[in-house]
This record gives sequence, structure tokens and C-alpha cells, in this order.
Amino acid sequence: MSSPNEAAMIQPDTRARLGSIARELHEGLRTLGADTELHRVMQEIPNARERLDHVSRMTENAANKVLSLVESAKPEFDSVTSRGRELSEALARLSTSPDISVERARAMMKLCGDYLSKSSDFMEKQNSVLTQIMMAQDFQDLSGQVIKKVIDIITRTEEQLVMVLVDTAPEKIEVKAEAGSTEDLQGPQVPDKALKQDDVDDLLASLGF
Repeated sequence: MSSPNEAAMIQPDTRARLGSIARELHEGLRTLGADTELHRVMQEIPNARERLDHVSRMTENAANKVLSLVESAKPEFDSVTSRGRELSEALARLSTSPDISVERARAMMKLCGDYLSKSSDFMEKQNSVLTQIMMAQDFQDLSGQVIKKVIDIITRTEEQLVMVLVDTAPEKIEVKAEAGSTEDLQGPQVPDKALKQDDVDDLLASLGF
């Protein structure tokens, strides 16, 4: 970026030439009828940036919420897993014990009952967690629509700029430009008529860019 001193050093004739170029470009676009579409697209670009920022925020919020839910559930999950393993080992020992008294059996049954009760509570909580995780992904439909809209804006901007280059190309390279089909640069953007990047690259190369 130029400093104030550097900007002040720009000669008046240079400023006049820059202004003349800007005016010529503006008049050329208006003559070609491209200024209206380009102006509309340029008005949409700031809105597109805001939409992408909104998508970024929604994605970040959803990711943070999912991570928070998983982190909060993990300790209890580890506890239930560990307790279940201990109970399984205790049952295995009891099953091989030659002396299984009624008291020991009742105590083991109580432990099993307590574990099942806690496991049931845990599963209910996890069902709620899974529901919240699923709901945290509801931004995807909206973000998909926003991203498609932004892609459409970028595509139309590219189309208009390429067509301006085609319409203003010198005669000596017009034939080369026409050799690359420009039909794909017009009409609605459906899958079989979408702007092909290879075609754009070839066209720009033929125009000397």
C-alpha cells in the first residue's frame, strides 16, 4: 500500500491518465451492456462475504457444541464402562466360587441392579446428547444454500468478465477466441451447461492473458 508521501508524488498527468482509463472502461462496459449485470454482481459480493462469515460462525458454533457435548459425556461413559468391567469380573469369580452363600448372591444381585439402574440413566442422558448433536448439524441445509449462492455470484462475475474480454478483443485474435466455444458462458447454470474452467483458461490464453 502506498504511503501518503508516495501518493502525493503521483504526477497530475498520471492521475489524469488513470481517470481517463477508468472512464473509458466504464463507458465501454455501458456500451457493451455489461455494466448493469456487473454492477448487480458487485452489489451482491459484500452480502456474499457476510453470508460466508455467517456460515463460518455457524460451523464453528456447531463444532464447539459437539465437542463440548462429547467432552461432558466422556467421563460418565468411562465410569460406566469401568464399572461394568468390574461387575463382569466379580460375576465371573462368583460363578467359579465353591461357596456361594445366599448373602453373597443377594449382594451381587444388588450390585447388578444398581449398575443396570445407573446404566439406564446414562443411556437416557446419552440419548439427549445424541439429539443435541443431531440438532447442532441443522446449519448444513442453510449453509449449503448460502455456499451455492456465493458460487453463483462468483460464476456470474467470471462469466461477465470473460465476455467483456471476448467482446473487446482485437480483430486479429477474435477468430482464436471464437474457436473456443462461448456457448457455455451463456444461459442458466445447469450441470451440462456450466462454465468449464478449461474453456475459460483456453479462452483467456487466446486473448493474450
